Amino acid sequence: MPFAKNKNIRTNFLALFLAVIIALSSMRLFYLGVVKADKNLTESQGVTMRTATLKAPRGEILDSCGREIAVNREGYNIVFNSAYINMEKLNDTILVLCNYLKENEVEWTDKLPLSKTAPYGYTEDLKESFLTSIGLAHYATSDNVFSKLTEDYNLSSYSKEDARIIMGVRYSMFAMDFSIANPYIFAEDVPDFIMQKISEARFMLDGISVETVPFREYVDTDLAPHLIGNVGSIYAEEWEELKNKGYSFNDKVGKSGIEAYAEDLLHGTDGEITYYVDAQGNVIDSVITKEPIPGKTVILNLDKAIQDNVQAALSDTIINLNANGGHCTGGAAVVMNVKTGAIYASANHPTFDMITYKEDYQSLLDAPNNPLINRAFQGIYPIGSTIKPLVAIAGIDNSVLNPAEYITCQGKYKYFDDYQPSCMKVHGSIGLTTALAKSCNYYFFETGRRIGAEKLTNYFSSFGLGSPTGVEISDSSGILADVAQGSGDTLQIAIGQKNAFTPLQLAVYTSTLANGGTRYKAKLINSVVSYDLKETYSKNEGEVAEQIKISDTALAAVKKGMLSVTEDGTGSSVFSHYAIKVGGKTGTSQNKGIDHSVFIAFAPFENPEIAIAVVLEHGNSGFAAGSIVKAALDAYFFSGEKSVDDLSNYTPM
Repeated sequence: MPFAKNKNIRTNFLALFLAVIIALSSMRLFYLGVVKADKNLTESQGVTMRTATLKAPRGEILDSCGREIAVNREGYNIVFNSAYINMEKLNDTILVLCNYLKENEVEWTDKLPLSKTAPYGYTEDLKESFLTSIGLAHYATSDNVFSKLTEDYNLSSYSKEDARIIMGVRYSMFAMDFSIANPYIFAEDVPDFIMQKISEARFMLDGISVETVPFREYVDTDLAPHLIGNVGSIYAEEWEELKNKGYSFNDKVGKSGIEAYAEDLLHGTDGEITYYVDAQGNVIDSVITKEPIPGKTVILNLDKAIQDNVQAALSDTIINLNANGGHCTGGAAVVMNVKTGAIYASANHPTFDMITYKEDYQSLLDAPNNPLINRAFQGIYPIGSTIKPLVAIAGIDNSVLNPAEYITCQGKYKYFDDYQPSCMKVHGSIGLTTALAKSCNYYFFETGRRIGAEKLTNYFSSFGLGSPTGVEISDSSGILADVAQGSGDTLQIAIGQKNAFTPLQLAVYTSTLANGGTRYKAKLINSVVSYDLKETYSKNEGEVAEQIKISDTALAAVKKGMLSVTEDGTGSSVFSHYAIKVGGKTGTSQNKGIDHSVFIAFAPFENPEIAIAVVLEHGNSGFAAGSIVKAALDAYFFSGEKSVDDLSNYTPM
């Protein structure tokens, strides 16, 4: 099983990590306490102790089956250690290292805000704090900065080009508080051959070493990047707060998504190494005095099998629509457990790849179809006819609609003199089941008028429409109209116009309807466990946001209509011969230009387990999103792998 395999790998990695630390510590203690006992005794006077940090591995992120999403891999950093570095040779050493990395197209840390080529002007809008930190007035020019640093770092004997290289590193060391307690990371994640070359030359590079450190790696770099997020360097404005929490300036922190939300869980507790320094400032020994504690592992409700299938179906559908003359600009899909609010999948198109995210950031930011936007959680859309099941429930439970009643659709709705909208067809005398199956606007114009805009809005709110869903990362509240301004507004609200909601809110609404009235908060996180997966700290069993009273009569009538949608109605082209009975509702929401395509569904019909919501921007017809709903159902019911509710069911192999 994947969870068992990952568990063994992680346990072995942690055991090896701790064994190395313990072995090094034991060897040092033996050396310090036995071999050098006499020497230490004679040199004890004037010896001081200084501590430095031993980095703890960041906790990992797994899917609901224990499959890896965000993990740690070994990499190499070139590090300057203040305890051993030769300051007299530092400038020459920096230049040699930088030239070697430059030849091999490897970057190094350079935080100096001057261009790297002549005439060495400012590269950004400077904060006065930068100039103050190097002893210059706020009006200092870039030439003033260059001259000041040349003097401070004794660079007058170097060419301007070489001086700029050296001062970039020297300033970065200063800005990152380089000291025994804070080693300076000169270059991160360098290739193996660079590591080997530096290691071989270490006898000539006092205080410079190559350290093996964990780096964040995203196993599937295009898997739900809007949800997972990323890590990055600490910003200057974050530093004051984070250093009080035990962070060093070299640490990586969560910048978005779950990586940011769960930062306090994922960030481990660093250990310490103590250096013994004599009166002349020479390090005479060191010992590990506090072992690092890895961060906790976050297990998501996300199921990679479902996520992969939904992402692929969403992209394929949009590409195919546009290849056949369509103008679909994007879309989103959400798959949710109706009994807990757990999010199994959340897909966006267009999207981006975590590998190229940083280098592509500006082009992604400038792209007209906004690939950086999490459409599933933050895109707001009029939802069209998918609101009609809720309008029917409101009508029945407010005693203004009898589920056995027939209403005659005459095409144009003429109740009001000032606003007379039309249905798509003249359906004649129809009941609720047919009205939902054929999506008759006339039927719901009449039902909405009887209910009134205020009561409709209250029902929408109870089902989570117009408010945050409770999900861990940022989501939009959507747009819920306060009061109808006229008769036309009431009719429009009844068929899914005027208001606008997110695909996630649609999934919550559909789940609430499917389970009979319990609205759960949407949740991405399943549980939090130890790094070795042996101890569980917390588990999300489902958090109720609101309990809504829906009569059995209303629920049965509306569900019957939603079954008819998929069997012989607007969604039957996809589901009429499907192996599982599905309740659904298509929607075509009016928009400038081509209408949006919307589809909600739940299954199995008799005892619902999952709910799905799909929105295609300018997808035209409601059933266009049906193939994406089907892909989600296929993945959940027929993929052979399902999300687990209790990871203890897995036995290590």
